[in-house]
Amino acid sequence: SKGEIKMRKLDSTKVRPLKSEQLLRIEDHDFALRPGFGGSPIPVGIDVQVESIDSISEVDMDFTMTLYLRHYWKDERLSFHSNKNKSMTFDGRLIKKIWVPDVFFVHSKRSFIHDTTVENVMLRVYPDGNVLFSLRITVSAMCFMDFSRFPLDTQNCSLELESYAYNEDDLMLYWKHGNKSLSTDEHISLSQFFIEEFSASSGLAFYSSTGWYNRLFINFALRRHIFFFVLQSYFPAMLMVMLSWVSFWIDRRAVPARVSLGITTVLTMSTIMTGVSASMPQVSYIKAVDVYLWISFLFVFLSVIEYAAVNYLTTVEERKQLKKRGKASGMYSIDAVQAMAFDGCFHDTDVDMDLPAFSDRCEENETRARAASIPNVDTTRVKRKRSLKGSVGRIILQNNHVIDTYSRIIFPSVYIVFNFFYWGLYI
Repeated sequence: SKGEIKMRKLDSTKVRPLKSEQLLRIEDHDFALRPGFGGSPIPVGIDVQVESIDSISEVDMDFTMTLYLRHYWKDERLSFHSNKNKSMTFDGRLIKKIWVPDVFFVHSKRSFIHDTTVENVMLRVYPDGNVLFSLRITVSAMCFMDFSRFPLDTQNCSLELESYAYNEDDLMLYWKHGNKSLSTDEHISLSQFFIEEFSASSGLAFYSSTGWYNRLFINFALRRHIFFFVLQSYFPAMLMVMLSWVSFWIDRRAVPARVSLGITTVLTMSTIMTGVSASMPQVSYIKAVDVYLWISFLFVFLSVIEYAAVNYLTTVEERKQLKKRGKASGMYSIDAVQAMAFDGCFHDTDVDMDLPAFSDRCEENETRARAASIPNVDTTRVKRKRSLKGSVGRIILQNNHVIDTYSRIIFPSVYIVFNFFYWGLYI
């Protein structure tokens, strides 16, 4: 239509020059030399738009970032006179024919220019010789992390840009728009980190053989989300410590129950500690999570040692009582729990039993039970259950050792104090 044709004529940036009036005379100049060769250093402005932070690796101590890197400089050899074209835009094919800054990423491990569907490179030349050179790059660079407060840590990383060949006498790198030269996508997010800030800074780098170079820094601070580690490490460790305290309420003579509970909690704590260490670099200093897990492991281990002390002191005490009672015509003074262990029958009170007579008593009890009528059996069972419940509770109280009594108070109190001190120190 006539309207579309008129709009196209008004767009003077899209007018194609005739072959007889080509604007860029590339063949007339030697672009192996920088602009203004032999004179003052050429200023090259930089601005960066961060598209995404793809990953943060604690094991490799690096990060991966995708960004748009734009260079601004002036090369009078590319200037042209035109009343129709405000600028000329080219793709990556022209880059190999002209001079461009040789900016590289310091401490980078891997980097590449995106090439789908074609190389993501853009070159725009203005009539006065000003040049805009833009790249879309993904780069993986080192980040020197300190894990002494892990996982309650904040990591400061930086991506550094510098010219490889031209020192400050030939090329001056600077941020094109100051602090506003660094922009980020509003939707940048990480699974384990919260991005606190992005900032741009500059400095100088010295190499003994080549001199001083301008260096630009993209700084960003990452604060770790702790909720994941609370669910995966801290909360299970707390539960294991509290589970180990159940041993203090179990009868001291129930050796299998207390020993198996102690071993289970110790092995579970070891599994938690191994899982945390496997996902972390092998650093030579202690991390905050190590402090918590090792202290928790110590509490679990001490609960096992506590029962070992209780069992040993109980055995010593019984031996002393047995020596005091002595022997009287093959009779031993045996309490209810010991008697139950020997003959399988429950006894309400401490009784003196002759060991050979245990089997005869059990047989008498069985004979009496068979002779009883069916209604009397149910009544006897109910009475025996009630008597058993009351007697077991009384026996547990009687067999409660003083160490267990103190442990029920000391262990939880000390662990609560430790938690207050730990979270107050690291948060």
